[in-house]
Amino acid sequence: MIDLSKGSRINLSKEAPGATKFTLGMGWDTRITDGANFDLDASALLLDANDKPVGGTSALVFYSQLSSPCGGVVSSGDNLTGEGEGDDETITVDLEKLSADIAKIVLVVTIHEAETRGQNFGMVNNAFVRVLKDGSTDPVARYDLTEDYSTETAVIFGELYQKDGEWRFAAKGDGFAGGLAAFLTGYGLQ
Repeated sequence: MIDLSKGSRINLSKEAPGATKFTLGMGWDTRITDGANFDLDASALLLDANDKPVGGTSALVFYSQLSSPCGGVVSSGDNLTGEGEGDDETITVDLEKLSADIAKIVLVVTIHEAETRGQNFGMVNNAFVRVLKDGSTDPVARYDLTEDYSTETAVIFGELYQKDGEWRFAAKGDGFAGGLAAFLTGYGLQ
């Protein structure tokens, strides 16, 4: 397994030769708060080579739209508590089913109703994303987010993208305020 740091990248074609299906597992723990429940949500935004959403609003795979139209990107659904060990939510990518115009998949995790509940990623511990060949429990790579995101309500954990005909993964860790709405507005979807 390769331990990634913010900004590092790996070539999945080289690290997992022949693999065509990957599970992107994301996990987190929440600190003790005033008792309000935390609900973190993992989403995947499907982009073309020009960073434009593929298919308008159907470009987002999340708890209300569990699969991309091509069936190449599928969400495990919404884990409302994040309790327990291991992955809290997963996004599965099947490169053989992926629409040819999809060149990048951005993984973002947001806090549901963060502003209303007074929550941010500074209240989240042990956040990570790991890349597994589908069916394997042994990760190809893992990225542990270690920054203190004290004002951010959304964090881009990583990106799966195509370059020179090969699929790669980049560890991002880019946080911002405004949650999912701000993220989508940045891509012209709100």
